[in-house]
Amino acid sequence: MDEDTRTTRRGRADEQRTPQRWTQGWRRITLGSGMLVYPCLTAVAMSGTVSGAALVAGYAVVAAFCLCVVLAATTVRAHRRQAIVLVAVMGALFLAALPFAHGDAFFLAAVVVSFVAVLWRRHATPVLVAATLAALLVPWAVPAWHTGPGTFQALALLFTALTTGAFAEIAATNQALVAARAEVARLASEAERNRIARDLHDLLGHSLTAITVKSRLAQRLAGKDPDQSLAEMAAVESLSRQALADVRAAVTGYRDVTLTGELARGRELLRAAGVVADLPTSTDPLATQDGELFGWVVREGLTNVVRHARAGRCTVTVTGSSVEIRDDGTGARGRTGEGSGVGKGLTGLRERVAAAGGTVEAGPLSPRGWRLLVTVPPGTRDGRRNPAREGTT
Repeated sequence: MDEDTRTTRRGRADEQRTPQRWTQGWRRITLGSGMLVYPCLTAVAMSGTVSGAALVAGYAVVAAFCLCVVLAATTVRAHRRQAIVLVAVMGALFLAALPFAHGDAFFLAAVVVSFVAVLWRRHATPVLVAATLAALLVPWAVPAWHTGPGTFQALALLFTALTTGAFAEIAATNQALVAARAEVARLASEAERNRIARDLHDLLGHSLTAITVKSRLAQRLAGKDPDQSLAEMAAVESLSRQALADVRAAVTGYRDVTLTGELARGRELLRAAGVVADLPTSTDPLATQDGELFGWVVREGLTNVVRHARAGRCTVTVTGSSVEIRDDGTGARGRTGEGSGVGKGLTGLRERVAAAGGTVEAGPLSPRGWRLLVTVPPGTRDGRRNPAREGTT
């Protein structure tokens, strides 16, 4: 693996970790442990309301509450059920602390409501409203506490829970973003694999067919015309080299396919196969706007004629918005994909044409022959991507 590849992979891994950096590991524990400030405030206030054994009992309640906070902060993501149990215990400890800390016990309620905002975001609003009103009114409603409304405690509870809830929303959004990135990467990888498979089929199907046809022709000419046989074998070597270059180009995403070039190659392929080629010597200038797409059509269509049609004549007609391939063969059944690779080739061709906003018509002619017609209306060219480059960078 080269250094550039390793650097790219490390960059992608960092991109995936960044949105979660404040929701995992020691950072999450640190944020959760920050809630211990509120139990400390409750413990300090408790020394002014009770003393002796009651104060010790109150401190024990606060200590147990702090332990639950730490455990809940470490398990809130990995073990949701345990976190729920711990929050319930913290709620009970808050109620137990009320006789010792009076209104200041609602600092503990701020922690409980904050965890509720994380674990039950849908139900956090009514719980927050009820807890804020309780923190405000309960100290005033209990005459024995000799205090007024718990304004400070209510505000602390309200803003702490809102901040924690906002953090939970951001964390959930970031996790969804990471999942979406992973899905986009998977789909892009799958699209690239499909592109390579389609291109290899189209490229190698044509090249290997031409090599097979020319090899057979060279064998037949070996005893009659050795010079021509050698020329055909030289052409086979050239085709083999071109096929290798095409494979490399397909894998890297850069293919040089033109309508003019494919017509020239197709004429030579049909000649070697003994098929009379009625191909245009020049193309409509408008067709050059879709030259690469029409080149793929000619390549696939003529390859199938040679491989399956058993035809004596093949005609190609090119206009500014269409390309049509006709033959007079009898091999219609072989071109339906039964026992052959044609079905996949035609499927790949349909994908290319559909990406260009065009249509594909393929089927037998009466009384014999086959017709492939690809039409791309001129109006679909504006603003669309190059279909043959689909999935490349």
